[in-house]
Amino acid sequence: MGLSGFLRLGHSHCSFQRRVTSVGYCAKTELPPHLGLSQLSTKVGPPAPRSSIRMAAAKQLSYEDTAIGADLADGYDKDLSKPSRNRRAGIILHPTSLPGPYGTGEIGEEAFRFVDWLASAGMQIWQVLPLVPPETMAWSPYSGLDALCGNVLLISLDKLVEEGLLSKSDLPANVPLGNCAFPEVEKVRTPILVKAADKLLAGGKFDGLLKEMKQFAKDNAWCQDSALFHALAYHNEETKHKAWWTWDGPIRKHDAKAVKEARGKFATEIQRFVALQFLFDRQWKAVKAYANDKAIKIVGDMPIYVGGQSADVWAYQDLFELSSSGAPATVSGVPPDAFSETGQLWGSPLYDWPAHKKTNFKWWAQRLSRAFQLYDETRIDHFRGFAGYWAVDAKAETAINGSWRKGPGQALFAALEKELGHVPIIAEDLGVITKDVDDLRKGIGAPGMVVLQFAWGGGPTNIHLPHNHYENSICYPGTHDNETMVGWYKDSADARDKAFLKAYLGSDGSDIAWDMIRESMKSVSMSAIFLLQDVMRLDNKARMNFPGTIEGNWAWRVGDSGVWAKLKAEAKALRALASSFDRLAPGVQPEEPEEQDKALTNGSSGKKSHSSNGSSPVKAVQGAVAEISQKIEV
Repeated sequence: MGLSGFLRLGHSHCSFQRRVTSVGYCAKTELPPHLGLSQLSTKVGPPAPRSSIRMAAAKQLSYEDTAIGADLADGYDKDLSKPSRNRRAGIILHPTSLPGPYGTGEIGEEAFRFVDWLASAGMQIWQVLPLVPPETMAWSPYSGLDALCGNVLLISLDKLVEEGLLSKSDLPANVPLGNCAFPEVEKVRTPILVKAADKLLAGGKFDGLLKEMKQFAKDNAWCQDSALFHALAYHNEETKHKAWWTWDGPIRKHDAKAVKEARGKFATEIQRFVALQFLFDRQWKAVKAYANDKAIKIVGDMPIYVGGQSADVWAYQDLFELSSSGAPATVSGVPPDAFSETGQLWGSPLYDWPAHKKTNFKWWAQRLSRAFQLYDETRIDHFRGFAGYWAVDAKAETAINGSWRKGPGQALFAALEKELGHVPIIAEDLGVITKDVDDLRKGIGAPGMVVLQFAWGGGPTNIHLPHNHYENSICYPGTHDNETMVGWYKDSADARDKAFLKAYLGSDGSDIAWDMIRESMKSVSMSAIFLLQDVMRLDNKARMNFPGTIEGNWAWRVGDSGVWAKLKAEAKALRALASSFDRLAPGVQPEEPEEQDKALTNGSSGKKSHSSNGSSPVKAVQGAVAEISQKIEV
């Protein structure tokens, strides 16, 4: 008897389903942290009499309460298990990269247009980089001047004109299209923003808005320390442009009496600062609400560490590892890795975790509470630091010499959940990931990350290869720290990488960016998120960040205001892929089968992305193993 005959004979006695990924790999699933084996019990006892069996059926007992061998309740075979509807897809784009006439992207009209484009593409996620004010040497949002404040250079000047806080004559001249020139933007925008803040503070016809601002200040008490620190660092002759630990007098120690006196002295500067934070907050929350109305979640980003020259450290000196002067004693970084032979020396002061624990992690609760005002979910950069972190002497010139120390672990997240309720974070768990990091992530139920650009070395057990993905994860072709996919394939991928990739994907590599987008969509990972640069098939000229370097980062911009119309075909193709792989929001109409088929094989530009002989994706994947064995050793 052949296999098909065996299956036909057995069909009436049993049926089973096998869950596989789109290319036939068995999917790995993590049990949620609240569900242990002890809860998966069945009642075992002696065989029940037939009368008892009939009674069980008559009472319509639940499956759990039905004895083994007893009749199951009526309709048992109608309650069929269905796949979850929480699969999603999205785009990484920082607001500075948006179109705009004044030298940088803003959170104005173009932000709303981008949300419209995301909705048309069937996307459910907009991921941004940290929205904090960046330091002004490299302009990195990951080295912010304040962990709780917003970057006021993102405030839409045109929106301020609409509200009457500026006139059209106040607007700067249009800047030719190109990358962000942050120093020039700051120089031009700062006096214009001050003018808008002063008009708000004057009240009159803006009394209603002023009342909203006062409520914002009341609800966000942290803003007072941030405003005073800014006044001292930029407006006080004795302290401006100096590290706060070099300031003279009791103000250096955040002495209560000195702080009160300084608040009186710099009341005007403080009020302006608060006004601008309020305007940023108001504009961004309008964008977020608009996105949420279109079933799009905002995913934020939070560096684990904060800058030493900040109100975050100055106002809470006892929570950091500082010297007697207040200067950092030990600083953050990572040991040598794929990005740097000498490691990465970040220089942020390390947390005094025992001191944080004594406060029940109140500082962290405040930080996360603010994050969830601005975002629906937050990625925490360098999540591994909560399990074990690299400590380097502040006097060191590189991160080569340091030591691993134990982080706060589960205690931190238990305290946060008790204080804030559900804490929807994403764990950036790339790099040196030890078992304790993985255990912590799984223990709190946070999704981790897999990056397809990292998949093509290390053999078949590489966690970033699609057949090793797990459901509670986010799949990225690449992140803001990576090359674009076109740039990587052209500039960095070696012959071995390319041979493995093409055989594995059944691709000729001619449309590598969309090959990776498709592969991310197909992944068992709960979410798939792509750089807009990859959607646009751009090379490394559009790269956002080169880790370990200072010049030329964070400045890429998407183009002029007509870009969303130009990307209509890409939006349609993304929507078709999202439809094919169950990544549309519940209630969103799926694409027609013809559009899904086109997206599966041709992408958005008509290019054949799979094998050049026109074979189907399935047949291409079926031949991958044989091709790999012929071309490379895995």
